Amino acid sequence: MIGLLQRVSQASVVVEGATVGAIERGLLVLVGVEKGDDPTSASRLLERLLGYRVFPDAAGKMNLSLRDIGGRLLLVPQFTLAADTHKGARPSFSSAAPPDIGKALFEQFVELARAQHPQVATGIFGADMKVTLTNDGPVTFWLQVAPHGVG
Repeated sequence: MIGLLQRVSQASVVVEGATVGAIERGLLVLVGVEKGDDPTSASRLLERLLGYRVFPDAAGKMNLSLRDIGGRLLLVPQFTLAADTHKGARPSFSSAAPPDIGKALFEQFVELARAQHPQVATGIFGADMKVTLTNDGPVTFWLQVAPHGVG
C-alpha cells in the first residue's frame, strides 16, 4: 500500500458540489492499493501514518506525530499512485489492485483508522473528487508498505 502524506493546515474533498470530507490541522493522505496488498499491509501503513513524526516540536524540529498533536486525518483513495511510470508517455496501472479489491481494502483501512484515531474524514472510492489543501511547510512524504510476505 502507498500513502502520500501531506502535512496540512486544512484540506477538503468535494464530490458533485458537496463537501464529503474536511479537516483542519493534520494529514491529508492519498492512499493507493497495489496488487498483493491485504489487511496486514493496511494495518502496517496506518501504524506508520499515525506515528510518523512530521509535526514540529517546541524547538521547530519534526519530532511529533499526528497522535502526539491530536491532529485530524483525511484519507483519499487514489489508485493512480500505483501507476508504473518507468517507460513510455502513458502510465500503466498493472500494479494497481483491481477496483473491487482496492475499494474493499480502502474501506478496511478507513475502519482501522477510525478505530485507532478519533478524527478521520475520507473521500469516496471511485468518485470524481476535487481535493483542496493548504500544505503546511510544504511537507510531503511517500510511504510504501510492501504487500504482506514481500520485502
